[in-house]
Amino acid sequence: MEKKKGISSKVIIIISLLFFYLPIVYIIIFSFNSSRSLTSFGGFSLRWYQKMFADKNMIESLLYTIIVAILATIISTVAGTITSIGLSKSKRVLQSMVENVNSFPVMNPEIVTAIGLLMFFSALTVRKGFGTMLIAHIMFCIPYVMLSVSPKLKSLDPNLTDAALDLGATPFQALTKVIVPQIKPGIISGALIAFTMSFDDFIISYFVTGNGVQNISILVYTMSKRINPSINALSTIIIAIITIVLLVVKFSPAARTIKDGATSGGSNKARYIVLGVVVAAVIAGCGAGISALGSKSRDDAIAKYGSDTLKFYNWGEYIGEDVIENFEDEFGVKVICEYFDSNEMMYTKIQSGESYDVLVPSDYMIERLIASDYLMELDLSLIPNLSNVAEGCRNLDFDPDNTYSVPYFWGTVGIVYNTEKVPYEELEEKGFSILKDTKYKGRIFMYDSERDSFMIALKSLGYSMNTNNMDEIMEAYEWLLDLNNTMAPVYVLDEVIDSMSNGIKDMAIVYSGDATVILDENEDMGYFMPYEGTNLWSDGMVIPKNAQNPLLAHEFINYILTYEASYDNSATVGYASSNEEVLLEMSGPEGMFEENEAYLPRMGYEKDEIFRDDPVLKKTLSELWIKVKAVN
Repeated sequence: MEKKKGISSKVIIIISLLFFYLPIVYIIIFSFNSSRSLTSFGGFSLRWYQKMFADKNMIESLLYTIIVAILATIISTVAGTITSIGLSKSKRVLQSMVENVNSFPVMNPEIVTAIGLLMFFSALTVRKGFGTMLIAHIMFCIPYVMLSVSPKLKSLDPNLTDAALDLGATPFQALTKVIVPQIKPGIISGALIAFTMSFDDFIISYFVTGNGVQNISILVYTMSKRINPSINALSTIIIAIITIVLLVVKFSPAARTIKDGATSGGSNKARYIVLGVVVAAVIAGCGAGISALGSKSRDDAIAKYGSDTLKFYNWGEYIGEDVIENFEDEFGVKVICEYFDSNEMMYTKIQSGESYDVLVPSDYMIERLIASDYLMELDLSLIPNLSNVAEGCRNLDFDPDNTYSVPYFWGTVGIVYNTEKVPYEELEEKGFSILKDTKYKGRIFMYDSERDSFMIALKSLGYSMNTNNMDEIMEAYEWLLDLNNTMAPVYVLDEVIDSMSNGIKDMAIVYSGDATVILDENEDMGYFMPYEGTNLWSDGMVIPKNAQNPLLAHEFINYILTYEASYDNSATVGYASSNEEVLLEMSGPEGMFEENEAYLPRMGYEKDEIFRDDPVLKKTLSELWIKVKAVN
């Protein structure tokens, strides 16, 4: 029996190790993948490492992450340790009160803390950026330090300080020579936890930062919206650094000496001096790196536009590889790019008073921003390249004269299907109803969006996707419930691109730009827009009323509409360009997407619609969508 138990425990250990480390091995292997796929290995290549080191935003984010983590660790460790020592000598009532308050940030959901800090900084009209992120990180790291240090203090003999004082030590000597050495393990543990918490924090950082300051977590989140294997390369380098540090700590004689405490007091001081110099060098080097990345004479830009800096708020992975850099070089300015993952997230930031020069919201959100009086009327005389815009995406219902917005990308929502498994004739006959054909049960991806899912149901039933008739909405709700119960669809977001590129399912609801990428990767895939009509969406560039640099914002919008910038945008992202010349060239003979039926939007089809803004309807659909997903 003992032998069987031994074998069983070994199996459990092996399974546990595989569970924890296989994903890491997977990331490392695919960081050397020659293709963009995150699931299919196409051969060995270093292209994603080259791209990573050439990405200015990625290097900046890494530097900011290191700086904030080091500073937050040092400050929170000192503050948390001093506070814990002070509390250990205080009355029990005060100790109990502070300990309870200290537990709030630990027990609170991060999103609550994040929103609270966002509102706090907004109320104080504090400029969000490096300072606000650092303050937030120090705030949520201090409780973890105190939780590590306090138990060590409670285990000490309460008479230890008095004994040191009686033997002639000053209060400072008693603190540094007696108390601190005794609680050093707790201090080190607290510092390590603080560094880890700061290095990988996302939610709080996302809400409290601004002005282009972002850490690795924010960058990776925005990059993951599209297929970007550079994330794997970055992760592999971080894993390698951590592994090297652990090996040095484990096997280095110097590290063992420090760990065992076998050195004299003088050499201890020397070690601390060296450590301080190293930390200072890292911080100084990182700061110099960031300064170097943004340093350039911009006197001409200031003279012409009144500013040399533009704040651009866009969707993640939604711009060409060289567009920003080329604009900066041509006009001698600095563009600060920030990213959002939903229109509602962007709207929350605007409501909080955050200032940006150019935004890229979707159609219905532009309508809401106009109604809320958040947008500036454009001076179209400063945007002569508006004449380059294709007729299909100009003068749309939410902004009929392009008074407030200029088209950026546009497209449709349709069905990507495996041409070898789903006959085109069936798609023509059934339209969106093919999603309920039981022979495709378990072979369907649904896009996890209440708006687009209800659009599909409403269109399939012959209704407008903008209806506010509750009977029609409830009928669509029942349609989606039936789909969910009988077809076992898998709800996904942007991971649908890689999944369908590798043919994992037979059909998927996809945005046309994502479909363009899928069809480009897999020749067996096709794209179909049902005849019942679909969502003809449009994302546009707008300038908020509180923009600090409206002249430069107009220049940027005008630049985006040029042939060069539009071509780079469309070629990189895959969505239909608003520039008519680029649109026709890419979809025409010998164009990049010549035979790609997903690229060119369907124009002039009377059953296609644009979403209109209706907050009450949005709330209703969100509540019903939660119920649909709850039975999945």
